[in-house]
Amino acid sequence: MGASIGASLAAPALLGRAAQAQTRLRWAHVYETNEAYHTEALWAAQQIAARTSNRWAIEVFPASALGNEPTINQGLALGTVDMIYTGVAFAGATYKPIAIGNAPYVFRDYGHFMAYRNSDLLREMMDGYNRQSRHNALALTYYGQRHVTANRSVMRPEDMRGMKLRVPQAPLFLMFTRSVGANATPIAFAEVYLALQQGTVDGQENPLPTIQAKKFYEVQSHISLTGHITESLLTIVSGNTWRRLSDADKAVFTEVLKEASSRATQAIRTAELSLPPWFAQQGKTVQEPDRAAFRAAAVPLHNDAGAGAGWTRDQYDRLQAIASLAG
Repeated sequence: MGASIGASLAAPALLGRAAQAQTRLRWAHVYETNEAYHTEALWAAQQIAARTSNRWAIEVFPASALGNEPTINQGLALGTVDMIYTGVAFAGATYKPIAIGNAPYVFRDYGHFMAYRNSDLLREMMDGYNRQSRHNALALTYYGQRHVTANRSVMRPEDMRGMKLRVPQAPLFLMFTRSVGANATPIAFAEVYLALQQGTVDGQENPLPTIQAKKFYEVQSHISLTGHITESLLTIVSGNTWRRLSDADKAVFTEVLKEASSRATQAIRTAELSLPPWFAQQGKTVQEPDRAAFRAAAVPLHNDAGAGAGWTRDQYDRLQAIASLAG
């Protein structure tokens, strides 16, 4: 009887210690639940729990549930979020050189981006961000080539003169609008559909999987495959959270988040290649614009600090010297 009572009293105490041993983390992003970034974040959360004996329980908050991009970036320092996906232009608010990937036409093609993703230059950029921010950027995920949508034809840069173009709330996106003479209109991601629907802006620009997931095509008649920015997202763990991890758990987080990044990268690349005919089937006009003309307008601004460039000429030249990977 005494042993039984002792065991029954011990059980709640053991359960209490087990509950205390599990730490809950918040992972925030602005993307939809059907996008690869979110599904791979869920996969990563499950893998981290399994590989750390459930010491870390990660809850993923999609679709701007915890705020827009500037807000969740600030949340890393405030402690309101533990992990985020964020575009490199937003990370560039803290460490300017890491935003170089958002300069229009800075990459020749997908193979050039993937070579950069695996390069010493990117590792140096991430180390610079980590030192400046005191957070930990662990992986770079392909977001896709950004294309322009509008309710009119866009075939050459001059077709965009005076266009009210929604862009993300990061200064570097002004380099593209300046190159084509468009009027940049920064609007939070969650508000873009309504802005297009109401005519607050004339158009927007995003990768094809995002145009599909956010249903922007419902309120835009033309998709111009400008491919002007090869977008990417950083996976970042806050410094406060990172310092709480054991060395073994840091290794698990790093391995899993890099694997999730690779899985999402492949999914997004596959999706963007298949989507032009899908949009045509929805009755949209999908156009192949004069990319050479767009590129010629953008390249002269690549190292112009007044247009948003925040990297050194050496960093730029090293990026351009990276040989493209096949595929």
